[in-house]
Amino acid sequence: MDLKLEPIVDELPAGFADLEADATADGHRQMTRLAAELTETPAIFHAAYACYLGGRLAGIGAMTDEPAPTAQPTWTMRRFYVHREFRRRQVAFSIAMALLQDAAGRVSTMTVHAGNQAAAQFWEAIGFRRVADLAWSHQRTMRDTTAGR
Repeated sequence: MDLKLEPIVDELPAGFADLEADATADGHRQMTRLAAELTETPAIFHAAYACYLGGRLAGIGAMTDEPAPTAQPTWTMRRFYVHREFRRRQVAFSIAMALLQDAAGRVSTMTVHAGNQAAAQFWEAIGFRRVADLAWSHQRTMRDTTAGR
């Protein structure tokens, strides 16, 4: 597997148009939102990663402050999408682990909003637990970022 992670800093990664088109066709708008945010408010991102598989952009994930009020510093994983051709090939796992590693020691809790059951199962498999009555669906205490490896 020729999997390669690259940080996204100031511009959209090569191959972004294809990933955005796949996300839109799959009923998701997060790549369109990511493009706008990187242009208009890039400082909101603590980190963002592009993952390439076989030289093609396979997925993207980022993290920002959790927008809902919290009692302690909390970040959220967002703008997370894996191209349908590259699912179940460690792309999401690789991006999530890189983001968790970046957050380690900097924040006490990570959150995510799983949009469907498959996403919920993924987040639970890497150490997030389902929560109720909050603005997010899952959270993870940032004591150990090696779980799920």
